[in-house]
Amino acid sequence: MRDYFIRRFLLIIPTIIGATMAVFLITRITPGGPMEKAMQMAMMNEKGGSKNAGSSLSEEQLAELSAYYGFDKPYLQAYGIWLGVWPREETPQFVKFEKGQTEVPVTLKVLLPKAEWKPNNAYKVTPAKLTREGKLSSNDPTALEGWKARSEPDKERVVLFRPAFKGVVQGYFHLSSTYNQPVLEMMLSKMPVSIFYGLFSFILTYLVCIPLGVLKAIKHRTVIDNVTSILIFIGYAIPGFLLGSLLVVYLAARLSWFPTEGFTSENFASLSLGGKIWDIAHHAVLPLICYMIGSFAFMTMLMKNNLMDNLAADYVRTAIAKGASFRRAVVFHAMRNSLIPIATTLGGITTIFVAGSMLIERIFQIDGFGLLMIQSITDRDYPLVLGILTVDVFLIMLGNILSDYFVALTDPRVRFE
Repeated sequence: MRDYFIRRFLLIIPTIIGATMAVFLITRITPGGPMEKAMQMAMMNEKGGSKNAGSSLSEEQLAELSAYYGFDKPYLQAYGIWLGVWPREETPQFVKFEKGQTEVPVTLKVLLPKAEWKPNNAYKVTPAKLTREGKLSSNDPTALEGWKARSEPDKERVVLFRPAFKGVVQGYFHLSSTYNQPVLEMMLSKMPVSIFYGLFSFILTYLVCIPLGVLKAIKHRTVIDNVTSILIFIGYAIPGFLLGSLLVVYLAARLSWFPTEGFTSENFASLSLGGKIWDIAHHAVLPLICYMIGSFAFMTMLMKNNLMDNLAADYVRTAIAKGASFRRAVVFHAMRNSLIPIATTLGGITTIFVAGSMLIERIFQIDGFGLLMIQSITDRDYPLVLGILTVDVFLIMLGNILSDYFVALTDPRVRFE
C-alpha cells in the first residue's frame, strides 16, 4: 500500500505539468491579453487628448511589453521560464544604438533587500558603458556580476538583463498582469474567506446529511421519508446561484432579514468580539445555504441507500437473531459499514482552501477565491489564471489520494497494490 501512495504522489507532478501546459498554450493563442490591453490604453489616451496623445506605443515599447509578459519567447521556453526550470531575464533593458555609435552609457539597477530600502529609493544604481557587441564595463567591476547582454544587430540594439531561475518550482507564481502584485500573495489574501465558507459548508453538510440519511433509511416509505425526499430534490434541482438571487431579493433586499452583500459590515473593525462573531454569522447564512444546497441530496441519499443495503444484509439479521437490539444493530453494525462510501468524499476537505463558487460570490459580492477566479478570467490575467489552476489541480489530486487513504483506513478489506 505504501508503494501505491508513493506512486500516486509522484503522479501529481506530471498531472500539474500537463494541465498547466494546456492552459499556458491557450493563453498564448487566445486573442486579447495584457499586450492588447496596453495597446488599447495607448489608443484611448491618444484619442482622449491626454498628455500622451499622439504617442502610441513604439516598436521598442512593444518589445519591452512583449518581454515583460513573456511573449517574446517560444512556447516551450516561455513555459519553462514560468515553471522555473529555464532562466528568465530579470529587469531587461533594450538599449538602442544609433548609426556609427559603438558605445553608450547605461544604468544598472538592482533591487536591494527590503531591509536596505530607503524612502525614495529601493534600487542600487550603477553607471556603466555598453558596446554594440554587448560588452559591459564599469568603474565598479563587482556591479557587473550577474548581468548578461544579448546583441541583436538586425534591430540595432542590445538587450541587457539578469538571468535568474524564478518560477513555480521556486515558489514564485509571477506578477499579476492586471494588478501588478505577486500572484501568490493575492491568492493567500483570499484564502481566509474561502476556508471559512468551505470549512463550515463541509462540516454542516456532514452534520446534517448523515443523521438525515439514517432517519430516512429507518423511516423508509413513511411520511417523513417522502416529505424530506421532496424537499431535498427540490433544493437539488435549484442551482445555487439562482437560489442566491432569490434569497438576496426576498430575504435580504425586501425583508431586510440579512445583509445583501459582503463578508462583513463596514463598521466591522469597531465592533466588539461578540459583535464581530455575530456580524460574520449574519452575513454567512445566505451564502452557506447556497453552498450546501447542491451537496445535500447526494450526501443524504448516499447515506440512506448504503444503510438500507446493510440493514438487509445477513450479518445484521444474524446480530438481531442473536439478541442484539435493532438500535444496536444499526449503530454498531450497519451504520459503520455504511460510512465507508462516505469516506471517499472526505478528501474534498483539501479544496476548502480554494472553495468558492464564482457565481455565488459574485451575487453576494464576497471577496473570496471564487470572485478572484472570475476576475482573473475576465481581465485575461494569465499569471493569475495559471496560479489558481496550479493550486486547484494540486489540491484536487491531494484530495483524491486522501480519499483513498480514508477508505483504506475505514475498511480493512481494502488493499491498494
